Amino acid sequence: MRRLHHLPLSPFSRKVRLVLAEKRIEVELVEEKPWERRMEFLLLNPASQVPVLQIDGLTLSDSGAICEYLDETVPEPKLLPNTPAERAEARRLANWFDDKFHHEVTVNLLYERVTKKLKKSGYPESARIREGVSNIKFHLDYLDWLTDQRRWLAGDTLTIADFAAAAHLSCLDYVDDVDWGRSDNVKDWYARIKSRPAFRAILADAVPGMPPPPHYADLDF
Repeated sequence: MRRLHHLPLSPFSRKVRLVLAEKRIEVELVEEKPWERRMEFLLLNPASQVPVLQIDGLTLSDSGAICEYLDETVPEPKLLPNTPAERAEARRLANWFDDKFHHEVTVNLLYERVTKKLKKSGYPESARIREGVSNIKFHLDYLDWLTDQRRWLAGDTLTIADFAAAAHLSCLDYVDDVDWGRSDNVKDWYARIKSRPAFRAILADAVPGMPPPPHYADLDF
């Protein structure tokens, strides 16, 4: 049994889905609303957080741990580079998006505008949204620098860093919160990763009552 408990607009879930698809590992997707704290889900992950992957007789949680497990057990295509220095850079950038970008941008934009609505837990806080709108400009400028210097974010090859960044940006793009006109480099990089077969299921996601903008699934924007 291979089963992924996920939430469609969770960047951490999307990162794992992208890695699974890139490695051509088929899984059953089970949508989970972690705030409901279902007992069956709590037994899988007491932290009540997605994603949770059931595979090889194991129950794995934490997107970083899951992706490392998949890269070690299904080595092709490799998503962590060959040398220690290159692996360190890929992990650094993946953590940049899963930690710094997540707290400075994703939480302030996606969670305020979407997750609160799904949870029925109140109205968006305008101050936090303004903070997220301001913060994403800094991160897009950093991405612009990276994509100007390198073919992929961590170097010459596609790595987990690219999927971590694309997972967060794709969630924000679903709610039209990414200014793709800010950097041609970033737009070109995202178009390349968005065009990969692994991205097809992500682009087909639909949240009831929240349609994405027309460009969301357009490979050429």
